[in-house]
Amino acid sequence: MTVNYEKTGATTGELTFTIEEEKVKQGLDIAFKRVKNQLSVPGFRKGKVPRKMFNQMYGEEALYEDALNAILPEAYMEALSEADVEPVDQPDFEPEKMEKDSDWVIKALLTLKPEVKLGDYKNLDVTKQDREVEESDVDEQLEEEREQHAELVVVDREAKEGDTVVIDFLGKKDGEAFDGGAGNNYPLEIGSNSFIPGFEEQLVGTQAEDQVDVEVTFPEDYTEESLAGEEAVFEVTVHEVKERQVPELDDDFAQDVDEDVENLAELREKRLEELKESKEAQAKAAIEEEAIRKAVENAEIEEIPEAMTHEEVHRQMEIFLNNLQSQGISPEMYYQISNTTEQDLHESMEEDAELRVRTNLVLEEIVAQENIEISEEERDSEINNLAKEYGLDVETVKEALTDDMLDHDIKLKQAIDIIVSSANESLESEEEEK
Repeated sequence: MTVNYEKTGATTGELTFTIEEEKVKQGLDIAFKRVKNQLSVPGFRKGKVPRKMFNQMYGEEALYEDALNAILPEAYMEALSEADVEPVDQPDFEPEKMEKDSDWVIKALLTLKPEVKLGDYKNLDVTKQDREVEESDVDEQLEEEREQHAELVVVDREAKEGDTVVIDFLGKKDGEAFDGGAGNNYPLEIGSNSFIPGFEEQLVGTQAEDQVDVEVTFPEDYTEESLAGEEAVFEVTVHEVKERQVPELDDDFAQDVDEDVENLAELREKRLEELKESKEAQAKAAIEEEAIRKAVENAEIEEIPEAMTHEEVHRQMEIFLNNLQSQGISPEMYYQISNTTEQDLHESMEEDAELRVRTNLVLEEIVAQENIEISEEERDSEINNLAKEYGLDVETVKEALTDDMLDHDIKLKQAIDIIVSSANESLESEEEEK
């Protein structure tokens, strides 16, 4: 095989290669075997027409396209290997010479991975992260938990802001009831602003068994045009007034929210440690994001092929939809629920696709610069971690992922570790500078 490669642009190239005459004949044989079973030639049973007869009737050139399709994939891969180039998309093929009893010459127009010139990616200055946890943070956490465990309790008093009233209501305009203006045993929190403006305020001071008329004016932009800007009266019957009561912050509360503790002191200590771990995790994530962003910004990449961006979009869409399906939500169901289309999802993924491609290219170049290699132990460790993360057995993960896929992901993680582990928290945050 003769192979000639020429780079024609930042991310384009031409690969010209020959397919030897012997391989061409093999392709022609394959093509003839496929086509002869479809031929009906007088005097011959179907599938029995001789090759010589076929060539006389149709010409051997009639087999060229099928022959090329049969032998091209293997020849193309061999040419890529010999030229040592890495395309990122399917090529456009241009046959340059396809003649009888001779080698064929094929040109492939390639889209290539762009060159990356790394800038600084070690010892990058990043923003200092706050890891301090105060007692007030624990107080705030416990207060949130109290609010989460609050209960609505019926009270025998007049309703006030923040209470929930259980009501029947019937709306009328000009004395006539209108569609959608009625409800029974409806729990309405006063102050939630979930009803028409002015409605909830008029229930302050009511109590169980009260019947009141609530006068309102619908907003000018109300969705039901026949009611927009119109005055109406709601006949309201109050059944119950409920007060939101939060539990006392004591040992009983501690045992209710966390069965692993005996008292409030233990709960406070546990929440303190959890908040510290959370703060540390947030700090690490922020440092990683900033350090990687700066390493990418410091690198030079002349051009990102559109094919790579499109591939990344489709990869992200596949991950997103697979996650939904694992939760029992089909793509069709998601599009219906979200009132979107596949094209809408595609466009939303496009926003960050180029940045993700750029980031991966920089990380891959760091892998090459640092000569990162993966051991069998590291590969096994990654498989075990993935199995735990997704609740799968090890063999299932091994079957789903090739060594190349595993190695690629592990190498990128190690490249990230090189960037992040050497970063210096030396920059003041914008808030501190102010």
